[in-house]
Amino acid sequence: MKEMLILGAGTGGSLMANLLSRGLPSGWRVTVVDRDDRHLYQPGLLFVPFGAPTHELIRSRRSLLDPEVRFVTAEIDRIDPTQKTVALQGGERLSYDVLIIATGTVVRPEQTQGLTGEGWLQTASDFYTLEGAEASARILERLDRGRLVVNIVEMPIKCPVAPLEFAFLADAYLTERGVRDQVEIVYATPLDGAFTKPRASATLGGLLETKGVRVVPNFAASEVDGAHRKLRSFGGEELDYDALITIPLHGGSKPIVESGLGDQLGFVPTDKHTLQAKEHPDIFVLGDATDLPASKAGAVAHFQGEVLIGNVLRYIEGRPLLPEFDGHANCFIETGHGKAMLIDFNYDTEPLPGRFPLPGVGPFTLLEESAVNHWGKLSFRWVYWNMLVRGLPLPFEHRMQRAGKWS
Repeated sequence: MKEMLILGAGTGGSLMANLLSRGLPSGWRVTVVDRDDRHLYQPGLLFVPFGAPTHELIRSRRSLLDPEVRFVTAEIDRIDPTQKTVALQGGERLSYDVLIIATGTVVRPEQTQGLTGEGWLQTASDFYTLEGAEASARILERLDRGRLVVNIVEMPIKCPVAPLEFAFLADAYLTERGVRDQVEIVYATPLDGAFTKPRASATLGGLLETKGVRVVPNFAASEVDGAHRKLRSFGGEELDYDALITIPLHGGSKPIVESGLGDQLGFVPTDKHTLQAKEHPDIFVLGDATDLPASKAGAVAHFQGEVLIGNVLRYIEGRPLLPEFDGHANCFIETGHGKAMLIDFNYDTEPLPGRFPLPGVGPFTLLEESAVNHWGKLSFRWVYWNMLVRGLPLPFEHRMQRAGKWS
């Protein structure tokens, strides 16, 4: 029996396990390892600070996997690519013929001086973890005057548009509470604008300005003084705050770092088109664990999965891999008051206006607010649980389509 070993049962690991369970030739077994049996729907964390319930965000990892997949609940200790083994905490060792790394990324608030000190989860919090999102809800509930700072510590991060969405939703939330004119919202980012792509940055920056959100660009956060509620940058800037919502430094998972398989941040060097690890031909990587210049988002993992299933099978058969992943990403951007935008882009093409997924028809609009986009974002949760992580076909090409976009 040959072993297909997958590390991580999040979005990428789950969908790959299900695709391979159905697609591998006989004589192969698919094994997935993760530390627990709690699969978190991460896009839903954005809405928790604004009153959304949390009970629908977690499901059993096992329940999302094909019955033929072996699921092992254990902490991963180290990967030995020379011996082709993975050591688990507790002493067990798993062998593999092909390894797929889908260990994601972790937030590291402790890496910013003072952030997790006085005031953490009381006047300062994140919303990229369940605990942080729930703390952010309590912080916002108490906020009725002063300054709310939304700060990205450093890139890359999971779902690069989520901080923007938080600022938009905070504007709507405070407006609905009748205190928006008493609260200044500041968006402090290490980027030179609201987003990484010029056209989208201009559009989103304009929308922030329209909503009265002040953008502080090129702000590289260095430390937090929780006792005096101050956020400082390496450039000497200082922002006072009454509430701080931070998007902490992100990095690769601990086993990747300790196994020496990651770059400086702990992300695995990966071929940007084939998704094969650059230094180990029998290892493939997808999702947030890669070092690719693509968004770390669930939709990207889905598009990668469609390419990766073909390349894993080609590798097993001894055929050349196909360089088919083009960096395709699309993201709904919640803009508040029942509206949202949608952006669709890849490595080479920035977000453009148009209609998606049917050219000229939609129903979703690109780089434009609409109620339809808002309902599309909300309905994605059903698609996620019932189709995406189960590896079922979705009506979207893994390659970005130019049709329907206006340059």
